[in-house]
Amino acid sequence: MYVLLAPCILDPACRARGITSGEDIHSFRRAVERCRRFSIEMVPFPCPETIYLGADREPGSFMERLATDEFSALLDALEADLRSAIRERAESPLAIVGVDSSPVCGVNTTYLSTEKEPGRGAFIARFPDIRAVDVKEFARYRIYLAAPLFSEAERAYNLVLRDLLETHLFDVYLPQEVGDTSHTRCRDEHRAIFSRHLAALRDADLVVAVIDGADADSGTSWEMGYAYAHDKPLVALRTDFRIAGHHELVNLMLEESADVVTAKEDLPRALGSLLSGAGKS
Repeated sequence: MYVLLAPCILDPACRARGITSGEDIHSFRRAVERCRRFSIEMVPFPCPETIYLGADREPGSFMERLATDEFSALLDALEADLRSAIRERAESPLAIVGVDSSPVCGVNTTYLSTEKEPGRGAFIARFPDIRAVDVKEFARYRIYLAAPLFSEAERAYNLVLRDLLETHLFDVYLPQEVGDTSHTRCRDEHRAIFSRHLAALRDADLVVAVIDGADADSGTSWEMGYAYAHDKPLVALRTDFRIAGHHELVNLMLEESADVVTAKEDLPRALGSLLSGAGKS
């Protein structure tokens, strides 16, 4: 299992001078953490811009600096080398992990001319048969699983969800594994558990919430509200066939704040799993 990485993810010095932000560095580090956490091999491909323009270069668009026959020939050679390396492996890559806005390695956006435009960069565009993911999306892999945990059945179901999500290369924080399962807790334990859950929520990239029942669990609802208020992507799972109204599966405030799925098997797709067969970008 491996991904093809834009080389600047491992070595930000490959990027043009002055364009790398703190947010970029955070995403690069998280992407590497995810690969190490799940033993995903990182295979960096050569940086066409560095080869052509040198490491210490000013930012520029494709049309300004790269729209030449020489650069096109370089991309031909690098594409051939990378495709040969892929053929030599026993499997195809999970994805190409690129960096949006790059004129060469962008996934969703690229600087073709003076304005950012939708589309892949010049090198990644040569691999339409391979799924491409922006590094910021790839780096979002830490999930907080918000769910009721008061019965044996609830805790067992949460473990099923945790295992499913980890199979799809997501790291899951499960509140029931940090002591949140006893009615005999003292006040100090309450505060410690609350602080630990809150820290995990803050650190999470994504939140998955189980909203089954005649009404959603109050703690889960609070965690959903926190996630929504802090702009964290939120996917809610409701397998309960009861509905709250003619057009509502559950409380409308919860439903409108999340992407709601009705089967656990749909969670990986909704979360953008690399293994879910969600298609190429």
